[in-house]
Parts: sequence; structure tokens; C-alpha cells
Amino acid sequence: MKDVTQLTAGWSLRHEEALLPARVPGCVHTDLLAAQLIPDPFIGRDETEVAWVGRRAWSYVTDLSADAVGPHASGHERADLVFDGLDTAAEVTLAGDVIGRTRNMHRGYRFDVTGRAGALEVRFASAYDEAAAVRARTGERPNVYPEPFQYIRKMAAGFGWDWGPTVVTAGIWRPVRLEHWSTARIAQVRPLVTVGADGTGHVEIHLRVERTERGTGKRLLARAEVAGARTEAAFDGQDAVLRLEVTEPELWWPRGYGEQPRYDLHLALLDEDASAGEGEDRAGALDTWHRRIGFRTVELDRRPDEHGTGCTFVVNGVRIFARGVNWIPDDVLPSRVTPERYRVRLTQAAEANIDLVRVWGGGIYEDDAFYDVCDELGLMVWQDFLFACAAYPEEQPLRGEVEAEARDNVVRLMPHPSLVLWNGNNENLWGFRDWEWEEPLAGDSWGEGYYLGLLPRIVAELDPTRPYTAGSPWSGSWDHHPNDPAHGTHHSWEVWNRLDYAAYRTSVPRFVAEFGWQAPPAMATLRRALPGEDLAPDSPGMLHHQKADDGNGKLNRGVARHFPLPEGDFDRWHYLTQVVQARAVASGIEHWRANWPVCAGTVVWQLNDCWPVSSWAAIDGDGRLKPLYHELRRVYADRLLTLQPGTGQPTLAVVNQSADPWRATVTLRLMEADGAVVRESVVDAVAGPRSVLRLEVDGELAPAAHSPKEFLVADADGLRAVYFPVADKEFDYPRPRFDVRVEPVPGPGDRVDVVVTAQTLVRDLLLQADRLGPDARADRGLLTLLPGERARIRVSDCARADVDSVRAALFSVEAK
Repeated sequence: MKDVTQLTAGWSLRHEEALLPARVPGCVHTDLLAAQLIPDPFIGRDETEVAWVGRRAWSYVTDLSADAVGPHASGHERADLVFDGLDTAAEVTLAGDVIGRTRNMHRGYRFDVTGRAGALEVRFASAYDEAAAVRARTGERPNVYPEPFQYIRKMAAGFGWDWGPTVVTAGIWRPVRLEHWSTARIAQVRPLVTVGADGTGHVEIHLRVERTERGTGKRLLARAEVAGARTEAAFDGQDAVLRLEVTEPELWWPRGYGEQPRYDLHLALLDEDASAGEGEDRAGALDTWHRRIGFRTVELDRRPDEHGTGCTFVVNGVRIFARGVNWIPDDVLPSRVTPERYRVRLTQAAEANIDLVRVWGGGIYEDDAFYDVCDELGLMVWQDFLFACAAYPEEQPLRGEVEAEARDNVVRLMPHPSLVLWNGNNENLWGFRDWEWEEPLAGDSWGEGYYLGLLPRIVAELDPTRPYTAGSPWSGSWDHHPNDPAHGTHHSWEVWNRLDYAAYRTSVPRFVAEFGWQAPPAMATLRRALPGEDLAPDSPGMLHHQKADDGNGKLNRGVARHFPLPEGDFDRWHYLTQVVQARAVASGIEHWRANWPVCAGTVVWQLNDCWPVSSWAAIDGDGRLKPLYHELRRVYADRLLTLQPGTGQPTLAVVNQSADPWRATVTLRLMEADGAVVRESVVDAVAGPRSVLRLEVDGELAPAAHSPKEFLVADADGLRAVYFPVADKEFDYPRPRFDVRVEPVPGPGDRVDVVVTAQTLVRDLLLQADRLGPDARADRGLLTLLPGERARIRVSDCARADVDSVRAALFSVEAK
């Protein structure tokens, strides 16, 4: 049996003349932080103080003893040194001899070190030097950002983005180990998992092995089993194919559509001459492989119709409106993201009724722990290949690295049932057409050959069970503009950049793969990241932690369209920017969900942050939930009630994404600002399974056009929608008045219920729980209460919560 020894201990980082303790997996920044040799780049403006780290060469050293690598000590013929991830351009030496060179963060490496002992050193070149050397060979290529990430196969976001710091890492960022083996080892397994029309599950296992010199002539035996089905195949050479059938397996479904059953798939490799009978224990095998798989079908329906070109996920024959979020690396130092952190963040996504997570192309292929949790929770994964916002050279040495990287990661990730789409790039096809790339490129390569040639060929060869799309956005061909909303995927950024969020309602794209609105992080996050700063929208630390072009200008214009812009009141500005973020995203999702099935999905930019920053995220860089998070939970629920502006009267949309009909008794009330009910009506509405019912509101119930006093409320089954015919700054809100009571919650933990009773109309009431304590969390976001209504907000991990402190943490829309 193969022996594996993890090489996590005994590493040192060479820093000038000293050797510092190094953590593996890790990176230079985490080791320098642990040694207190650099400040935390997340605090204040210290990002600039650590910029030198990314421009230097670094070395990691340890010793490999003769006992560790010798064939006699291990009892095996071969010893391999295996790196799952080296960041990025490295030279690996053993006892002074070069055993390998690397130039790709996104793939693994294996080196034969049999019988070779001595000092092991991994020397990392500066990523900037490597990029400059490649650029000198390939020539210049245009780029949205001023850093050279398109010349090196490395996490692009580490070079800075409009939400991220420039923290250019180096190091052994994924596990490293010694593998001792004899005769043969499993080199690659590709399980093609499909479901036949009769419900039979099929698993076609493509196996590739590597043999030792003595194992070359031996006949090998591969045995596989899943869900009680077993098969075996004897073979010579490197390759074998095994086929298994499972009668009517339980299907894996996205969350909200069914359960997520998975099955253990085991594969054992044996020496046929030395193997025992059918019942031999896998412990006697030369090598073994195990994954948990799921049976399901997936397609992306891109057929043309009367509206353009569709883009609808179909899982197990069921058409799905995708309720998605974009995922960026959860830390700009990605080696710090643990399996536990993945579970927390993805559980938060599932609890917000999200069912699709797009792994964005400027980040990384995440650790298997990420996809394992998505498998378990029923979160569909849209996986970008790692190209974003730049023209990428297609010449060597990059082309070979791109192919090797794609092959590595397609094979690694394809066992996961949650993976539903391979996507070629982020915004590069759009960039070529609209971002003035064509003239400076002057015919040079820019990545099109990857997205329309190399990558689809690799996916078709290795993983034909999943759809591939060339990019996001992409209309399907050059016959249409790449970002044409009527064809394929669409990125909606004009609204955030230039317009009011009401403009989301002016079009119905087929699939909105990116859109979003900014807001600052939670107050406790700002206090931690900017200690001692007198906070203001334009204070030095706030501006440093705002990376978007004219980000604060866009935030202020977004607020000013709806509210008087607060001057000199940071708390009020902070609250209003978060309100506008939540409203903006909700307005888009409500409109697009109400237009299902023409629109078949929304993927909000973005779920998470990689550091404390003003950004489009729903969960800030310290893991605190913004009001947007709670709004996503509301607008992504199976059942949604929304009032949409119409050409004449408002439209009531009853959106039902559940498998059962929704028979709703909807109460519609035309009300005045003082709480008086002008008119009331009850509507019996039935929305069928996975469907939308749209009803025009009776004219007598609709608020008068441009009325500063009237608004419409719709209530059904605990859900509420409101419609105001004018902007908040034009509406005659009463001065909000409400009573507050704090009730301890029995049981473990510091929990209280905050009970708010409205005496007037209270619009967008928000309890910022982190003002009560940095760990405090509220279970609800924005609330609109009518006079006499009561709301209960559960606050967890709250050490102190008297009425006065709670009132200081409560915000709402104020009278003009």
C-alpha cells in the first residue's frame, strides 16, 4: 500500500540572514506577520507598508533525511515529493540540485526524489519579475488594472481589484507530502457520472496509472464499487475504463428542489499476480482512490426563442431560476481559509436561500473542502476558468501552463455533483469588443483561442457531462454583442456606475450573471480596521478602504437620489448607504424574478469580501452580515411578494419557486403617511409550481401619481411588499416613533429579544447589532412597520443590551 507522509513541520523562511519559523501550507505574509516583522495590511493604510514583500525573492527550506526518501527505509521502490500548490514561480532544489521549476499557482507538481536526501529548498522569484520576463517574450496586452496579472498564472485578485488590496503573495500555499509507492500508483481518475432515461445511474471510470520500472511489465487489476455495484478490470499499460450501473439511485438536487444524497465511490489498484480474491480488503491494494459522487443531470438550455437566446439551468429535467451570488477568495491570503471557514460562509449562503455560487475568474480554483460543502448543502457551483478583465497572451510559456492547469482542475473537480458549469472567463470577450483593446492589440493574441478553442476542447474531452460557456457575459457567438441582454449571460453595471437603481426595471435580461451596489462594512468592522480614526466618508482610512473608481461618488449619488445626503453625520451616511445597497439589489431581483421564465437567474456581485472594505458584498471582510444579506434571504425565498411599477397601475407579482401551488390571500391597502387606511381589498391569488402570477392593481387602490402622502402595502402569509410613488426625500414621512423593550432569552449564550412597537409608520428600521458589541448579531435586517405593529429581533452574543444602548443602535428613514 502507498505510504503518505505530510511535510507540514520543520520548514523555515529565509529572511535576510535569518531563518524564520514557517507554516506550511502558508505564505510569506503569514510567516512575516507571525514573526511580527510586518504590520497587518488590513489595518489602516498598512497595505502600502507591505508592498515590498511581493517584489522580493523568497526561499523556504527544510531537510529530507535519507530515512525519509530511501527505498530501503520505506520498503517501496519510489519516493515522490508532491506539492499541491506553489505560489508561483519557483525553483525546487534538493541537496543543491535542481529537481524542478514551476510557474503556476493553480496546479500541482510531483518530483521523483527516490534515494535523494539533503537540504530541500523552494526558491520563489518575485511575481513581478516573472511577469516582466513573460511580458518581454509575449509583448504588451491591455488590462483593466495597472498590475501585470495576465502574464503569470497566479491569483489575479492578489494584485488588487476594485474591492481588494494589492498583497502579492509567495509560498507553499497548499499541502506538500512524500508519497512512497511500488509497482504502480493511481495517477488520474475521471468518473463520468450520468443518469439514463430509465433512471439508471451510470459511472464510467477512466483510470490512468503510473508504473515503476519494475512494474512496467506487470498486469494490474482495478476494482471499483459504488452503492453496492462492483466491477473490475485487468489491464496492461497505463489506462483502463471501468463501468458501473446503479439501479434507480436517489438523485442529487439543488437546495430547495430535493435532497442531496451522495454515494461513496471506491477504486482500488492491485497487482493481479499478488491480489487475493473478490473480497480482498482495500488495505492490501497498491493504491486507492475515494470520492463522494452524486447522480444528477444538468444542462444549460440556450435555445433561441421569441425573446432572443435563452440561458436556463435544467437539473434532472427541472428548469431552474438560479438564485446566485458571485464568490471571490475569502481572504487575500488564501492559505488562511480553512475548511471550517468555508463551511461558515457557504452555510450563510444557503441560509440566505442562495442556490448557486459562481467562483469568479480572478480568484482561485478553491480547495476541495469548498466543493464538498456545496455538494452537501445543494449549492450549485458555476466555475470560471481563471481569466478576468484583461487580454491574455496565448503564446508560450503561458499556453502550456493554461492547458496543464485546466486539465488538472477539470479532473480534480469533476466528481463533485454541485459543479454545474464550466465558464471560460470573466468579461474578456466583452472587454475585447467594448474596452478599446482591438487597436492596441493589432492582431496579437488576447485569449479568444483559450475561450473558444482550447478550453471547450478540454472540457469536451475530460468532462463531457457538464455544459461549457465561453465567458460571462457572452451572447453565444459574435453574431450578437457579448453583453447583449437578450442573448445568454449579461453583466449589468451601467446602473451602479451611472443610474438610479430603478433602472434595473427597464430591461429583462435572459440571465443576469453580475450586478450589484456598494455599501461600507459593518461599523464594528470599520472600528477594528481603522482604529482611532475619526470616521467620515472621506477620512484617510475610509478612502484607502474604498478601491472602486469614484466609489464614494457613486455611493453619494445613489443616496442623494432618494434621501437628503447627510453632511457631517457619518452614522447616518453609513446607515443610508446600507439601505440603498439592500434596496438596489432587491429591486433588481424582484423585477427579474417577476419576469421568469424570460429571465432565468440572477448572480449578485458579491457574497463575500477578502478584507475590510467598502464593496458590493453582502458579508463584510470580518464576516459580519450587512443588511443586504437579510434582504437576499427575503428576495431569494421560494415565495416572494412584490409590487412592481407599471406603465399605468402597479403590478402585484406573486412569485412561487416551490414545487407546490401557492394559494395566497393577499391583502392590499392604500394608506396615507399618517397610517390611515384609505382603501382595502383582498385578492385570492394562485401561483402554480415554479411560476409567477402577475396582477395589475385596481386603479382605486393605486397611490396617486407623484403623491407625497399615499403608499400601497401588500401582505400575504407573513410576507410584505410596499410601493411608494415618489422618492423618500419627497414623501411626507411622519417623525418615526416606536417603543423598545429588551427581553432576555432563556438558555445558553448571551441572547436577547429586542421588541419594537411602532407608533407611526417606520420605514426600513435597522438594528445594527454590532454597535451593542463586536460579536453581536441580529437575525433580521430592514423592517417596515405600520402604526401599532410589533417586530421581534433576536440578538445573539450580546453581552449588554439595555433599552438606551438598543435605541442608539436603531436607525430608520426620517422625515424630510
